[in-house]
Amino acid sequence: MFETLSQKFEAILKKLRGQGVLTEQNIAEALKEVRLALLEADVNFKIVKDFIERVRQKAVGQEVLQSLTPGHQVVKIVLDELAEMMGGERSGLALSSKPPTVVMLVGLQGAGKTTTCGKLARFYKSQGKRVLMVAADPRRPAAGEQLSALGRDLGIEVYRVDRTQGAPPVSRSEVVEICQAGVEQARAQGFDLAVLDTGGRLHIDDELMEELVAAKTAVAPQEVLLVADAMTGQDAVAMASRFDQQVGLTGVILTKVEGDARGGALLSIRAVTGKPVKFLGVGEKLDALEAFHPDRMASRILGMGDVLSLIEKAQANFSQQQAEEARKRLTTNTFTLEDFRAQLGQMSRLGSMDQILNLLPGGQKLKGMIEGDKPEREIRRVVAIIDSMTISERRDHTIINGNRKKRIARGSGTSVQEVNRLIKQFLSAKKLAKAMTGSGARRHLAQLMRSM
Repeated sequence: MFETLSQKFEAILKKLRGQGVLTEQNIAEALKEVRLALLEADVNFKIVKDFIERVRQKAVGQEVLQSLTPGHQVVKIVLDELAEMMGGERSGLALSSKPPTVVMLVGLQGAGKTTTCGKLARFYKSQGKRVLMVAADPRRPAAGEQLSALGRDLGIEVYRVDRTQGAPPVSRSEVVEICQAGVEQARAQGFDLAVLDTGGRLHIDDELMEELVAAKTAVAPQEVLLVADAMTGQDAVAMASRFDQQVGLTGVILTKVEGDARGGALLSIRAVTGKPVKFLGVGEKLDALEAFHPDRMASRILGMGDVLSLIEKAQANFSQQQAEEARKRLTTNTFTLEDFRAQLGQMSRLGSMDQILNLLPGGQKLKGMIEGDKPEREIRRVVAIIDSMTISERRDHTIINGNRKKRIARGSGTSVQEVNRLIKQFLSAKKLAKAMTGSGARRHLAQLMRSM
C-alpha cells in the first residue's frame, strides 16, 4: 500500500539526515516535499495541513536546531506524528467481562464483510476463544451460505436462519430477531464472542441505517466495526463519517490493503472520524488479517521496518518445539535437505518475500535489488529438486553422485548444474546457521564471513 509513499519519505529524510546543520529554510523545503508526498498518497488535505504544521513547530525548536544529530531528531518527530495521526497506540477489541462479547460488522456490499467475519473469528479462535458467527443478512441468501462454508472450513459454529420459499420480504424486525437469537445462543452455549455479519447495500440509504440502528439497540454490542475497502481512498473516510454519525462506530477494519491503494484512507480515517483502525485485511486467505499498530505502520512507511510484527508472525507459525528441534539438528550437524525443505515451507507461511521485506528495515531498497517474483520462483525450484530425491538422498546428501544428479534433474525439470547449486547453497546455509546458533557464535560467524 505505502510503497510509493515510503520511497519518497526515505529520499526526503535521507537529505535531512545528511545535513550537518538544519535551518528553518531546509526544514521548510523538506516539509514541502512531505506535504506533496502525502497529498499524492490521497491523504485528506486538512489532515496534511495540520500534520505539516505540527512537525514544523517541533522541528524548528531550538532543542532540534542545536542538536548534534538534528536530522535524526526530525525523523523521530515525523515518525511520532505519523503514528499519532493514525491513532498513536494499538486499539484492540473491548472484550466483555461477561461473555459473549458482541461484535457487529457493518458496511456496504463488496467491501468484504462476510470474509472479514470469518477472518476475525479465526483470529480470536487462534487465541483460544470460542466464537459464534451470526448470519444477520437474510436478504442475501448467498451471504449465509458463504458464512456457513467459512464456518465449516474454520471449524467455527454459525447461527443461520433459512427462509422458506415464498416467504414475505425481509422486514427490519426479522433482522433484529435474528441478531437477538444469535446473541442469545452465544450466551446460552458459553461462547466468548458473537460476530454479527449484517446486511449491506450498494450505497448508503436510510432504510439500511435504520435497520442497523434497530439491531444495535436490540443487542447492545461492545463493538460496531465498519468494514471498508481501502481501495476507495477518501470515499472510505467519508463513508466512515456517515456510518459513525448515523449508527455510531467503535472502530474500522480496512480490507484490500494489499492491493494498489495509495494509503490515504488509512492515514486519514482516525483523524477525520476519531475512530481507530483496529484490523487490516492483507489478503484473500482467512489468515490474512493483521491487528493494526499505528506506531509499527509509521515505522514501515519511513522504511524502518516492523520487526515486532515479523516476530509475531513467526511465533504464530513456528512452535517452540519446532525451533528447538531445528537448533539441535544444526548444532549437532544432523541438519538434512529434508529439514531444509521443511524450513522453506515454514518460511512461506510468513507471506511472500515482498511482504517479508516490507517488515525489514531497509526492505524497500532490497526489493529494488530483487527481480519481481524471483525469490518465490527460486524457492519453488529448490522444493521441486528436493522432492525429486529419494528419502535416503534427502537425509544424506553425500550419496548423491553424478548419475543420481541426472535423475534428480530430470525429475524436477532442472539441470545438473542447478542440482549442484542447490547442494552448495544448502551447505552454505548450514554453515551460516550453525555459526549463528552454536557456542562462540560471533567468532565462528566472523571466520565464516572472512572465508566467503
